[in-house]
Amino acid sequence: MFMTISTTGDSTRPATDLGFLLHKHPEKAQRFSTAQGEAHVFYPEADERRCTAALLLEVDPVALVRRARGRAPTAPGGSTGAAALAQYVNDRPYAASSLLAVALRTVFRSAMKGVCEKKPGLAELPRPLTVRLPAVASGGQPAAAGERSLAERLFEPLGWRVAAEPIPLDPAFPEWGDSRYLRLELTGTLRLADALQQLYVLLPALDGAKHYWVAPDEVEKLLAAGAGWLAEHPERGLITHRYLQRRRTLANEALRRLELVRLAEAEGQEAEEVDNAVADLAAEAEPVDGAEPVGAADAASAAPAPGPERPVPLAVQRRSAIIDELRAAGAARVLDLGCGEGELVGALLKERQFAEVLGVDVSARALAIAARKLRLDRLPERQAARVRLVQGALTYTDDRLRGYDAAVLCEVVEHLDPDRLPAMEHTVFGAARPATVVVTTPNAEYNVRWESLPAGRFRHSDHRFEWTRAEFRAWAERVAAEHGYTVSYRPVGPDDAEVGPPTQLATFRLTTPTR
Repeated sequence: MFMTISTTGDSTRPATDLGFLLHKHPEKAQRFSTAQGEAHVFYPEADERRCTAALLLEVDPVALVRRARGRAPTAPGGSTGAAALAQYVNDRPYAASSLLAVALRTVFRSAMKGVCEKKPGLAELPRPLTVRLPAVASGGQPAAAGERSLAERLFEPLGWRVAAEPIPLDPAFPEWGDSRYLRLELTGTLRLADALQQLYVLLPALDGAKHYWVAPDEVEKLLAAGAGWLAEHPERGLITHRYLQRRRTLANEALRRLELVRLAEAEGQEAEEVDNAVADLAAEAEPVDGAEPVGAADAASAAPAPGPERPVPLAVQRRSAIIDELRAAGAARVLDLGCGEGELVGALLKERQFAEVLGVDVSARALAIAARKLRLDRLPERQAARVRLVQGALTYTDDRLRGYDAAVLCEVVEHLDPDRLPAMEHTVFGAARPATVVVTTPNAEYNVRWESLPAGRFRHSDHRFEWTRAEFRAWAERVAAEHGYTVSYRPVGPDDAEVGPPTQLATFRLTTPTR
């Protein structure tokens, strides 16, 4: 199993800097022990204009079989009835695959991290690189005329120029056709660390098989090696499933976390910041006037008790008002945008009128809690068919949101930065365009009625703003006019003669045909 990495240079940036980047001296031939055999690193050429490092992996087929004893084969097809001889006579010593990826990680660990202490800053500079692999296992179907090959689909989006030449089964018998192996040459200008991380992930994905047990920690390895590029790769689903040997549970977990990374990068935040919608609500919420504790978003805004009887929490009043509006609109298919832990989704499922409910939230943790609270895994088949929970950001157009009768933004808009509101408006009112949109948000004027809320503070630490009644109506009137809706309003909670209700609700109704 053989691979070379070449670079070019000049007197100011000599090609022999490759030795510093790889932490392997060009004048030495070095040997390393791996779990599958012996790896050798040497330099066929090394001067200031051109330098080539070679990695030769000598796989021990017998040791490979002994390590895998008792486990099912992981070759494509996964057949456990393969002849015993095939365990010892196969392509693994020759064709680049996940075994070579493991050797890369073993031999070039520091280089993959982008570490170069002897020449600080060198690892951060892109270099012209050429990677050659004389035999690469490719488990994909041959590309039809005019279509890109699997190798091109995997490497080209990352900036590589790909030359993939199929190797014939036997040159003496061309009628036999091509084998599943390629001569692969990749050319590009990028950081060496990035190139090695991409090879580490994409060689197993290209092969479509792994030759060691795929445990849950492979998800962490995939995400670490794919940092900075995999979340945005157009074939990330294909790569993830093939890298994880099509183990659906692991692949789904990896894709969920990649989507969170993608959304966080788009928002200019860390993944932990995006996925912070779930707090310890029991610790944050306090009983209000003898009522049971409510969610953190409602703790400061639960309606004051009219008497000795337990008051109806504002969150419950809000959901009832929303459902009233949806009933009046005759909506059957409803979007709950920013569904959080699924309280409104659960309330909608209790109403037969709502045949389909799609809950959307940017927080994977909130969706997991919602799924658990709603007991989605235990619902009868007909009931389960009515509800879906998906991860998504409301600041990006999403085809999944089209075709619904109504959408609800329940205590959501105030969690968006003001400069993000136009993007959300386009996503909901411009692209999804449901016939009815119900929006609720706190009334900032009512905050003076909460003795426990310090002056000048918002009701929740994640609120970016809180509108007065005039500000909310000005926003709603503008959005309605720009997108072809009419809008009406109703109070939620006690309607104070001086400061209005604690929650303000607007219902938008589409008046122009869907574009």
